[in-house]
Amino acid sequence: MLADAGDIIVVDDDSTLRQMVIRYLEEHNVSTKAASNRAELHRLLQGTQPSLIILDLRLGQDHGLDLLREIRAHSDVPVIIATGHWPDEIDRIVGLELGADDYIIKPFSLRELLARVRAVLRRQERGRSARVRDPERGGYRFNGWKLERRGRKLIDPKDAPVLLSKGEYALLLAFLEAPLRPLTREHLLQATRIHEDIFDRSIDVQVLRLRRKLETDPSAPRVIQTERGVGYVFAVSVEPF
Repeated sequence: MLADAGDIIVVDDDSTLRQMVIRYLEEHNVSTKAASNRAELHRLLQGTQPSLIILDLRLGQDHGLDLLREIRAHSDVPVIIATGHWPDEIDRIVGLELGADDYIIKPFSLRELLARVRAVLRRQERGRSARVRDPERGGYRFNGWKLERRGRKLIDPKDAPVLLSKGEYALLLAFLEAPLRPLTREHLLQATRIHEDIFDRSIDVQVLRLRRKLETDPSAPRVIQTERGVGYVFAVSVEPF
């Protein structure tokens, strides 16, 4: 049977865990299908696309990253990687570059898994809505600066253009959409990946680069401030136009 549009596919060769996850998700009104290996996953993916895939990194003879690579060859469906250990640097980088949307470490609580599933689906829906809207319309003014969506132009208070990388633009846009509000590093990571394929998990590095362009003194930031124990806050008022 093919996965209906909107279904979640759980790919894990542990039948006990697989059934436990499916039962819990369906109890919370999340329609779910199951696969234990590459062949079963391919059958479910024929002719349709699920809303999300929970993919175990170790599947006996199959490797989750190989399956993720195959998925990304023809689909942008969100994928949460599940693994029995924190992925080493190589797996983590490859997973992100291949387009993994999140990781969850076994043993995980089912409540946490559900929360991550819902968070990824919300981000996917926001991204879909953003693509429907005109991405080049309007912009933001802040502290004498101006960001124009058309052409992704940042203009400083002296009316001079400032070049932004794709990552810097995506991060700045995430801040401008939620000014004066503390944002976690995870939120900023996911927000940037809605707008661009940003694979660097170090939001701190991206923030440092952006500070060097926005701040008079990056060592004493007044625009992008660190919120201890949380993440960062865009500490000036923003006016959309």
